Amino acid sequence: MDEQYGITLEEKERVLANYFKEEGTKRLEVFPSKEKKKIIILQHIAKNFLPQQSYTEKEVNAILKPIYHDHVSVRRYLIEYGFMERSNDCTSYWLKR
Repeated sequence: MDEQYGITLEEKERVLANYFKEEGTKRLEVFPSKEKKKIIILQHIAKNFLPQQSYTEKEVNAILKPIYHDHVSVRRYLIEYGFMERSNDCTSYWLKR
């Protein structure tokens, strides 16, 4: 995905520093509207989930709530942008490989 959007390491670092301003915190105050920045933020948030582990919706929410007040939208974005997948009945979530 980085190649598709032409995201450089410097760009990632700059965006993360701008959106996660308090050092040592994972709290996101504003969710970006621009696609490139959204992808950088979602990549960063996805790192909170372990590969090859399945999560319930409640567990996903518990991880996302401290990161952003609208955790439901972030959960949906993680799925829509292809970072996570979920079962048809929405009882199980996992990182996409």
